[in-house]
Amino acid sequence: MLSYFSTLIATCILSPMTVLLEAKRLTKHYGTTIALESVDFEVHEGITGLLGPNGAGKSTAIKLFLGLIEPTYGTATVMGLEPYSSVEARARLGYMPEHDCLPSGITASELLTHLAEVSGLPPSYSRTRAADILRHVGLHEERYRPIGEYSTGMKQRVKLAQALVHDPVLVLLDEATSGLDPGGREEMLDLIRRTGREFGISILLSSHLMGDVERTCDQIIVFESGRLSESGMVSRFTEETETILIEVDDKRAELVAILEQAGFQPLTEGSSILLELAGVDKYDAIRDALVESGARLRRLSPRRHQLTDIFRSVPA
Repeated sequence: MLSYFSTLIATCILSPMTVLLEAKRLTKHYGTTIALESVDFEVHEGITGLLGPNGAGKSTAIKLFLGLIEPTYGTATVMGLEPYSSVEARARLGYMPEHDCLPSGITASELLTHLAEVSGLPPSYSRTRAADILRHVGLHEERYRPIGEYSTGMKQRVKLAQALVHDPVLVLLDEATSGLDPGGREEMLDLIRRTGREFGISILLSSHLMGDVERTCDQIIVFESGRLSESGMVSRFTEETETILIEVDDKRAELVAILEQAGFQPLTEGSSILLELAGVDKYDAIRDALVESGARLRRLSPRRHQLTDIFRSVPA
């Protein structure tokens, strides 16, 4: 079994452009059901979002990289190794499953200590490592309580902790915010960001929630019906547009009327006013319209593309 120290050395020698995961013509069929069809992509260091609706093939891709299943065709490699035939490849990964998989009768401390020992850490260091990871995920004070007494949010933190305890090169998170309320989801996303920043562990975050991916990830891979739809840096899909977004606290109708008189063609979207600009000289006219209307300005900024635009552009 690959020792903890061997894994640590492998982590340290990775270059910034190292390909952590690579799919080449990756295909997986379950009988007549197509889960993945000839997809090609790479996952590098940092936080990568695997985005797509339920049934798009995200979980199947994760299982292929974990070596839990084998491809029908093509290859899935972990740092150049095939995980379904290499213990070394699997030892470099951590996995946070979507479903509830935790034993209810033991404590979080006992679970993480055991998993650390299984991964090759000495018993004394395993206890220290377990305590450190539980402190990182915010469960240090609750580490001796049985997991069965934990809330959904606490269980999600334990699942993240067990994926980190052996100090992997990359962790695969499958719907990490599943079952959490908005506050709990924000806390989990912040924890994921801090994990990448403080531990230097790369992350593949699988989610059907575009907002989670947009706020958390550096790179993105998009699946649609088992096929690769888009991939690249998140910043490329959220660039500024030539559209100006205006939000005011009052007198919106008056402002719209004045903008129309000034030659604009304002569009309303929810509580926002959208203007297409032909040049920067138009900002003076917008300023004058705001002053004339007396509206209290809340926001004036270029509108950015959103990840939802990816799915709007996919042909039906």
